[in-house]
Amino acid sequence: MTDAPTTGNVQRLYRSDVRAARLRLGRRVRVTPVFHTEVTGPHGPIKVTFKLEYLQHGGTFKVRGSLNALLENRSDRRGVVIASGGNAGIAAALACAVQERSCTVVVPESAPHTKVAAMWAYGAEVLWHGTTYADAKSYAAQLAVERGALQLHAYDLPAVVAGAGVVGLEIERQVRGRPPVLVAVGGGGLASGIAAALGLRGRVIGVEPKGSPTLHAALAAGRPVDVHVSGLASDALGATRIGDIPLELAQRYRMGSLLVSDDAIAMAREYLWREFRIVVEPAGAVALAAIQSGAYVPGPGERPVIVLCGANTDLATL
Repeated sequence: MTDAPTTGNVQRLYRSDVRAARLRLGRRVRVTPVFHTEVTGPHGPIKVTFKLEYLQHGGTFKVRGSLNALLENRSDRRGVVIASGGNAGIAAALACAVQERSCTVVVPESAPHTKVAAMWAYGAEVLWHGTTYADAKSYAAQLAVERGALQLHAYDLPAVVAGAGVVGLEIERQVRGRPPVLVAVGGGGLASGIAAALGLRGRVIGVEPKGSPTLHAALAAGRPVDVHVSGLASDALGATRIGDIPLELAQRYRMGSLLVSDDAIAMAREYLWREFRIVVEPAGAVALAAIQSGAYVPGPGERPVIVLCGANTDLATL
């Protein structure tokens, strides 16, 4: 549970791993609801289904993965160290609070105060280091060794990806048929976890800001590659490269990648508030932006599922 595996030695995950995570998590996480509705598209109304994952404990899907990782190793009572731009730190802090374990989160200087405050609220120690997630991750690895702590990864551990994938099992039970599922991608844990849950019977489409195209670049190169990260959703989707486990799953299950602009993300986020009084952070609106901008055009009779994945935001930015 310390760090991401190398590309040449990636542990393969399957639906059975996600099912095991669901049993392990039990009632410790919320089964978030779905909402069937219509949204405005480039050429008129489009039928969609929202998966309201922003209602998860801590306001982020990531608590599923962090808690699954700790429960999988419940006999290991060491303190936890994790690097995060925001939501993974909130999730780890909450999971550690539930398990009565200490948690240290290393964040870059750009981490939003709203998210840092949430980490504090769950009892985490927060340390600032560097200007990017990569800087924070490097220091977190060093700190874990110095303290003899357990290092969690935000998106590239088997248990973390499997925990996130439980979202896919819920969608499968809540929605008829096998509609495409549109999911925001940063490090790729959520999208790939859902792909593992649905298997070849499902279709998962990753949606990324043009300023942080980790999956898009990796699929083009055939391997994880570093990308420059910038833009509106960079605090939550700020990974500089896709995870090895997420990329293996993306390739195995033929996951697509779409890019959307910051303007499209901002418009989708504002639309969610104006039309539905739904408050999400920019990353939470990325998947909807693909529909509204025309980056994804549903086929005849198709009602795509849009995962609204996070709600940790400053209300003043709406």
